[in-house]
Amino acid sequence: MTRAHYVGPWRVDLTVRDGVESPVSGRMLARSIAAALDAVGAPTPGSIGLILSDDHELTELNEAHLGGEGPTDVLSFPLLQPSAFRDHPGKAAGPPVDDPDWPPAVTPPGRRPHLGDIVISVERAIEQASTGRGGQTGDVRWSAADELRLLATHGALHIGGWDHADPVEGAAMRSLERDLLGGRMATGTAAPG
Repeated sequence: MTRAHYVGPWRVDLTVRDGVESPVSGRMLARSIAAALDAVGAPTPGSIGLILSDDHELTELNEAHLGGEGPTDVLSFPLLQPSAFRDHPGKAAGPPVDDPDWPPAVTPPGRRPHLGDIVISVERAIEQASTGRGGQTGDVRWSAADELRLLATHGALHIGGWDHADPVEGAAMRSLERDLLGGRMATGTAAPG
């Protein structure tokens, strides 16, 4: 079942797969995504999809789209090029260069442009939070709800053109995530080493 959550100019279309139970409300996740979209200067109004799933689906998507093995916690599928969003530390310098192989975003008149989709493994989020491997740094023990909020925020930043492969951009991304979560990551308990 899909349910739309409206937060400011954003519509977050939340789909929860059968058998998946989220420890945080869809409204709270929508607010986290909206804050991230505001921070990256996403074109407004816009819509974004959020799918709460399990390790099985994330394993399949990881292998099919990234060539990875096994489950991952979050995957993002952006529909707009990074040049559609605000500049940020680590983003490639110079004028935006659009990828000629990227399909153009086409939106029927009167419709919100769809920015992309985020898929999160709730199973992986719960496991990471409970074992102290959360916080995207792998060393934070906190609630599964906080881990899901972080993954939704992280996924939305990827939709908005952020990438943590570059060390400068990665550090800026982590800092922005902490700011967007109200410093919550800083209050998580470091996992035993």
